Amino acid sequence: MSAVTAAPAGSAGPVSPVAAAKPLAPISWRAPIGYGVVSVVCLFLFGLLPASGRTTTFTVSTGKDFFQIDPVTVPSKTTALVLTLIAVALAAVSVQATRTRRKTGVWLPVVFGVVLVVAFLTWAVAGKQQPLPLTGLLQGSLFLAVPLVFGALAGVLCERSGIINVAIDGQLLAGAFLAAVVASLTHSAYAGLIAAPIAGALVSALLVFFAIRYLVDQIIVGVVLNVLVVGVTSYLFSTVLKENAATLNTPPRLGAIEIPVLSQIPVIGPVLFRQTALVYLMYIVVALLQVLVFRSRWGLRLRAVGEHPKAADTVGINVNRTRWRSTLLGGAVAGLGGAFFTVANGLAFGKEMTGGKGFIALAAMILGRWSPRGALAAALLFGFADNLQVVLGIIGTPIPSQIMLMTPYVVTIFAVAGLVGRVRAPASEGIPYVK
Repeated sequence: MSAVTAAPAGSAGPVSPVAAAKPLAPISWRAPIGYGVVSVVCLFLFGLLPASGRTTTFTVSTGKDFFQIDPVTVPSKTTALVLTLIAVALAAVSVQATRTRRKTGVWLPVVFGVVLVVAFLTWAVAGKQQPLPLTGLLQGSLFLAVPLVFGALAGVLCERSGIINVAIDGQLLAGAFLAAVVASLTHSAYAGLIAAPIAGALVSALLVFFAIRYLVDQIIVGVVLNVLVVGVTSYLFSTVLKENAATLNTPPRLGAIEIPVLSQIPVIGPVLFRQTALVYLMYIVVALLQVLVFRSRWGLRLRAVGEHPKAADTVGINVNRTRWRSTLLGGAVAGLGGAFFTVANGLAFGKEMTGGKGFIALAAMILGRWSPRGALAAALLFGFADNLQVVLGIIGTPIPSQIMLMTPYVVTIFAVAGLVGRVRAPASEGIPYVK
């Protein structure tokens, strides 16, 4: 006899457990198909097509490490073939897991991506006399990801409170401008680093003022602010900085700070602990915001305002004041990232020197699912793509230079379109709150 459950009051009869069970969600084959297509294409390109040389050499150690690791030389075609076959096997694992409704965890996309990247590098630098410096590639990737990380964190702070921040690129550019001017006047890169957040906060003040006071569409305000900052900084650059370049536009550079002992660990040391003060500050900001947003009373209020402002208001939270504060803080964080373009590199300010990095930071925020930790991971992915085209351009590769220049933007598009999946922004994002 099959077991039955008691019927609720007023129902016609008993209900079986099978009928009462919650229906299963439909199976999504999006990820397995994506893994399969990418792995097969890479198998054909890197594993079956002939490489430009028989061997590929990678270097790992630097001169300051505790001990030296000899360069690694591998057979190009065989290594690429084996790695792409591993990717095909991982795609099969994804298919099986989807068929049986099992979750694979984050390890699958991470291992899949690493395997294909190594396969691509093995094929791309095959036969080159100059080996590929893996440690230098990772070190440069982290450094180039700095403005993307700060920009993405600015987006997290603003959008978690319900304010859409499309003006990240303008905040980065304003931070770069003020950092260059202040550092040049004071002859101190650290003074420029302190001044940069002020410029970003000023741009954010305009954003939140029009969004809250006049209820203007936040996306439109963000786009207008980007154009405004480009116009103002370009005008000041042409009329003021060019005429007084020696005084106003020669910022000193932030020097690299080597953490004793830690900086001498092979691979990890040069990548993480042989960086500028801006990179170390990035570590602190990411860790602090991850805790504050998801593990603090302030973060709970911030997220409540972004999800359900009316409910937050009924328990005594001042919605608009919270949005003001978080947006100003987000702008300051983005302005800090703008210092990367001038004082972190020791470069003079130039027109539109951010190159649209604010929009890539916005994509990193979405790919990171509005989380500081996720934004960091996504920004590192884009930073790696950016540095990869620089390193391969120096070493030489059979890929046309125009394609390599497109790499960071192509990775951004594919990552957001193919890897994000179903994500949900804060429910009240972009919706003005009128009490």
